[in-house]
Amino acid sequence: MADTILFSKTKTVIIGPERPFTIIGERINPTGRKLLAAEMAAGNYDRVVNDALAQVAAGAHMLDVNAGIPLADEPAIMAKAIKLVQSVVDVPISIDSSVVAALQSGLEAYEGKALVNSVTGEDERLEAVLPLIKKHGAAVIGISNDETGISEDPEVRFSIAKKIVERALDYGIPREDIIIDPLVMPVGAIRYAGRQVFAIVQRVRDELGVNTCCGASNVSFGLPNRKPLNAAFLAMTIGAGLTSAITNPLEPEIMQTILAADVMMGHDENCAAWISANRPQTEGGDGDGRERRRRRRDR
Repeated sequence: MADTILFSKTKTVIIGPERPFTIIGERINPTGRKLLAAEMAAGNYDRVVNDALAQVAAGAHMLDVNAGIPLADEPAIMAKAIKLVQSVVDVPISIDSSVVAALQSGLEAYEGKALVNSVTGEDERLEAVLPLIKKHGAAVIGISNDETGISEDPEVRFSIAKKIVERALDYGIPREDIIIDPLVMPVGAIRYAGRQVFAIVQRVRDELGVNTCCGASNVSFGLPNRKPLNAAFLAMTIGAGLTSAITNPLEPEIMQTILAADVMMGHDENCAAWISANRPQTEGGDGDGRERRRRRRDR
């Protein structure tokens, strides 16, 4: 399975099965964040900048940027947010929108090789997004649903993933630039939602030979005490072959779990990142923590 290589003006991130797990910070997203949505719509990007800085400082390797605000000029907001984020942090960006014009605006504003989040399996959507990916030399996340909705049958979701991969290849997008999102459903509503994702991730790895990503926190939606559920889900999905996730790097449980999973998967040579992150602080500050984050970012 090939590595997916993404880069900003100055930093490269490689997503792959023999690499440390890639953390894509989820917080620059106005969905469900009324204050952030109102500020972005009004042209105030202070919170966007602060969220970008905080997530990278916490260990995010990439940042997801979403500008989906009802009745707002999403393409213009996306371009502005991309430029601002790139001016304050050096990590690559996942350009996140369901609006093709916003994806195009974000790609035109971005400096480097971006990840586009996302394309679904409808023919019309594939025909609109995939040429854009090819034109800009980007990578793309393919989400395993189509005009029929989100199936609870993992066979159906896998077949949609396969269709997306095959259609992307037809457009000349290389396999290494295709990442599949198996779609994480709430386990509180669907008893075997976790097992479904584990199975799809394994099949995508073994049969399609592409990397995978998911929105990890969806699994615990509606349940109390969500953080340990999200952490357990991530560890088990990494064991099944997941190579990246859009998640919250500001949650210590998440970051510790990912570090531990890297150790168990053999992706943390000599357990160096784990030791650095968990070594008792020396007098005078948190230098060890900063060094751990630097090592994980500069892979």
